[in-house]
Amino acid sequence: MPLHHFEDLEVWKRSSRLAVSVLELIEPVKLYALRDQMARCCISVPSNIAEGAERESDREFRRFLAIAKGSAGELRTQLYIGIRAGCFPAESATPLVEEAKQIASMIEGLRKKLGGGGMFNVLLSWLF
Repeated sequence: MPLHHFEDLEVWKRSSRLAVSVLELIEPVKLYALRDQMARCCISVPSNIAEGAERESDREFRRFLAIAKGSAGELRTQLYIGIRAGCFPAESATPLVEEAKQIASMIEGLRKKLGGGGMFNVLLSWLF
C-alpha cells in the first residue's frame, strides 16, 4: 500500500498542467527530435513525482523527486533551444520556462522536508 497520495500534492498538479501546456505548444513542431524529447521530459516530471510517492519509503520518494527536478531542468533547456531555433514563439514558451522553474523549486522544498520530518509532516504542511 502506498505511503503517499501524489494527487494531493500541488507540485504534482502543477507539473501535470505544465506537461499538457508543453504538449500543446510542441504539437506543430516539425523538428521531431526536439518534440519527442520535450514530450518525454515534460511527462517525466509529474510521472516521477507520482512514482516516488507510490514507493515504500521517503528515501525512495526523495530519489524520484531528484529525477523529476532534473527533468524540469531538461525541459527548461529544451524550451530555450526551441525559442532560439524558432520552433515556437518566445511569448508562448517563456511562461512555461517560469513555471518549470517554480516547479523545480517546489520539488526541492518537498525533498528538503522529506529529509527532515517524514512524509506525514510533509503532507500535513502541503494540505493545510
